[in-house]
Amino acid sequence: MAVKKTTLSMTVQVQAKRQEADGVAGFTLVDPHGRALPTFTAGSHIDVQPEPGVLRQYSLCNQPGSTDSYQIAVLREPQSRGGSQAMHEAVDEGDLIQISAPRNHFELAPDAKRSLLLAGGIGITPILAMARQLHRDGAEFELHYSARSQAAMAFHDWLTSGPLSAQVQCYFDDQGSRLPIDQLVAQPHDGTHLYVCGPGGYIDFVMDRFRTAGWPEAQLHTEFFTAADIDTSNDGSFELVLARSGESYRIPADQTVAEVLLDNDVDLLTSCEQGICGTCITRVLEGIPEHRDRYMTEAEHAANDCFTPCCSRAKTERLVIDL
Repeated sequence: MAVKKTTLSMTVQVQAKRQEADGVAGFTLVDPHGRALPTFTAGSHIDVQPEPGVLRQYSLCNQPGSTDSYQIAVLREPQSRGGSQAMHEAVDEGDLIQISAPRNHFELAPDAKRSLLLAGGIGITPILAMARQLHRDGAEFELHYSARSQAAMAFHDWLTSGPLSAQVQCYFDDQGSRLPIDQLVAQPHDGTHLYVCGPGGYIDFVMDRFRTAGWPEAQLHTEFFTAADIDTSNDGSFELVLARSGESYRIPADQTVAEVLLDNDVDLLTSCEQGICGTCITRVLEGIPEHRDRYMTEAEHAANDCFTPCCSRAKTERLVIDL
């Protein structure tokens, strides 16, 4: 797998900040000099630095291909590690912030005959861009959107009364309405592709049901916003060697590789710190990593030539990485 490093290559201005739903802030980002922004495709995200030392990924939810602005929506997480809190409290209209160019790990399949879009909570952001793209292309699709309540559902009014309304179904926990998963998995899947995004439990539930129903893996697509639950009670220590410098570090059971490297002033770019964004992926030269990320595929894990130092560890006593 090719290792790609993220760079914050652009300065943008917050043209607008608004409340999209309870706990959800929407932002419109533009070039401060009125220049065109790089184009993007449905499912793309950008890295955003709301304040020094904090880097987070947010999906673009406006019309794919737009170059006049980027639109993102940010849920304020109750257990925020700084990113969503900074976006809600420290970033205001008129501010200049640093972002990366858009990149896409959650693309629409070009050969799909029909698309089934499922979103839970803030997972609507990449799904919304997909729905916009499919609608513009005249493609066959339907969107199923679940949230705790209508007040907590971002873009509810636009989705239910705008141009996509005929393809949208909404479900609210507080009203007892639920995603009709049995009906959805029973639909013919020849040429149909599923795209699902939302909380980890929601994604796992949906993907498990579709897999159990026999849907082909190549037609199931997802993007995680949260890390997997990992039992760390049996974690041990191991030796980490940096091939370029020859430096060696002992990684204790209660620290990640990233934490040890950053504590020792080793240059390592991190972002989500949970193994879901791919920012810190580093090449493995010797040893076998214990993969704990939700970013790489099963095939990429099996290759054992890269790992995510923010959360993954080592199965072998010694791990040599390309730093």
